[in-house]
Amino acid sequence: LSRRLDELTVSRQRLVTAQDTERRRIERNLHDGAQQELIALKLKLGLAQGLAECDPKQTSDMLESLVTDVSNAVETLRELARGIYPAALADFGLAAALRAQAGRSPLQVEVHAGAVGRYPAEVEAAVYFCCLEALQNAVKHAQAARLVITIREADGQLCFDAVDDGQGIDVSRARGGSGIQNMADRMAVLAGTFDLRAEPGGGTRVSGRIPAVRTDAEPARTQGTGAGPGTLTPGA
Repeated sequence: LSRRLDELTVSRQRLVTAQDTERRRIERNLHDGAQQELIALKLKLGLAQGLAECDPKQTSDMLESLVTDVSNAVETLRELARGIYPAALADFGLAAALRAQAGRSPLQVEVHAGAVGRYPAEVEAAVYFCCLEALQNAVKHAQAARLVITIREADGQLCFDAVDDGQGIDVSRARGGSGIQNMADRMAVLAGTFDLRAEPGGGTRVSGRIPAVRTDAEPARTQGTGAGPGTLTPGA
C-alpha cells in the first residue's frame, strides 16, 4: 500500500508539472498567435474606419481582406481550444470527439464505442487524451496505415484500446518517453490502469481502464455531422 501511495504521489507531481508546462505553452500561443492577430485586426479596422468616407473603394478592399483575417483568427483560437478541452468532448462525448479527430488524421481510423454513455469530465478527458496520444504516436513513430480505437464499459469501468498496424515498438524504451508517461499518469491519478505492448506480428496496443460511474441515463448523443460508427478514412 505504501508503495502504491508513493507511485500515486509521483504521478500527481508529474501531472502538475506537465500541466504547468502546458499552461505556459498556452500563454505563449495566445500571446504570439491569437493576440497578435487580434491586435492586427484592430489596427486594420481603425484604418478602414478612417478611409470609409474619403476612399470607399480602398475601404471595401480592406474589409474584404479583414474577413479572411477574422477567419484565420477564429481558426487559431479553435486549434488552441482543441488542445485545452475540445467542445465536441464536452457537448457530445468521447465517441464524437474521437471521430472528429480521426477525420483529421492522415491514417485510416476506426472508432468503435457502441452505446458508451457520459462519464465525469476528468474521466472522459483522460481517455480522450490517451487515445489522441496513441493516434499521434501511430502517425509520427509507428509508420502505421490504420488505427482502431475501441471504447467500452465493463464491470463499472471505462476501458479503451488503441491498436495500430505499424512497425511495433520497443516497449521498454517507449515507456521512458514523456508521452507514454503522461498517459500512465493520467490513468494512475484516477485509480486506473495502463498498458502498452507490442502486438504479435507487428503493431502496438495502448490500453487502459478507469473505475467510473456514468453521469447519464442514456447513451451519449452523436453529432449530426457524420459521427456514426465505422471507418473514417483520411480527410473524412
